[in-house]
Amino acid sequence: MAHKIAIVGVGKIARDQHIPTLAANDDFELVATASRNAGVDGVDRFEDLGALLKARPDVTCVSLCTPPHARYDDARLALESGKHLMIEKPPGATLSEVHDLEALAIDRGLVFYSTWHSRHAASVSAAKAWLAERTIRSLEVRWKEDVRFWHPGQEWIWEAGGLGVFDPGINALSVLTEIYPRGLFLRQAELQFPENRDTPIAADLTFRDPGGAQVSAQFDWLKDGPPEWDMHIETDGGYALLSEGGARLTIDGVEVDARRGPELQGEYPALYARFAELLARGEREVDLSPMRHVADAFTLGRRKVVAPFHW
Repeated sequence: MAHKIAIVGVGKIARDQHIPTLAANDDFELVATASRNAGVDGVDRFEDLGALLKARPDVTCVSLCTPPHARYDDARLALESGKHLMIEKPPGATLSEVHDLEALAIDRGLVFYSTWHSRHAASVSAAKAWLAERTIRSLEVRWKEDVRFWHPGQEWIWEAGGLGVFDPGINALSVLTEIYPRGLFLRQAELQFPENRDTPIAADLTFRDPGGAQVSAQFDWLKDGPPEWDMHIETDGGYALLSEGGARLTIDGVEVDARRGPELQGEYPALYARFAELLARGEREVDLSPMRHVADAFTLGRRKVVAPFHW
């Protein structure tokens, strides 16, 4: 029997990814939404999660697609109401609030899944397997895009807690922490803040690898033209380029065939397939390693004020 699921926050990511994915997934039935400004045809719509849960007690799962700094109250309400929970990336505004939610889920015996969709890009698992057998000498992340194209008019990303350029940058960090064969920690950072905004528009990060590799990341939200979502990796066994957000892997100039495995179905279908597995097993999956690097960047980062940003 399909799990009756509700979506909270019918914004761009829900319309582009979650709703069509659920429509094609037999493990779930989307029965309700909670959102101030939008709904889904043929699905019960409510202004907030409290009203939804009162009217639809048959809902067993909640998928939160709201911005991270406005998510905690709904996440806690869902868990307190006995609902299994899946959360968009990043899982919260702070590490502490996510730890609190995880503890509540454990106490109530509920599934709690903090998702990282970029880890399910088509070539990420292949890159991870290739690196596991080699010594990394250097890895450079270049994650650059045009904020006006990818986040048009989304003011929340510029508010404190909205993460700014780390909203896409955390996707890169989720891939990095998935494929890297050992732990890394941040050594230094420079964050560029528009003088009229509360979150950064660019960031340069330098990591320390106890194994001695040189690891860095460059995030930029003012790139003209096509995005650059790439990782350049030098090893003792060749050079790899993981590009297009993890979709393509090229090793020494030869593209690796990634047409196999569960990633073929797409990132969000893979997320919901994983959620269904966790529900079947009654397990939780909460990995905060990408978010820890972001928190460290705000702790260590040297702040540089740059020109104001206007849409």
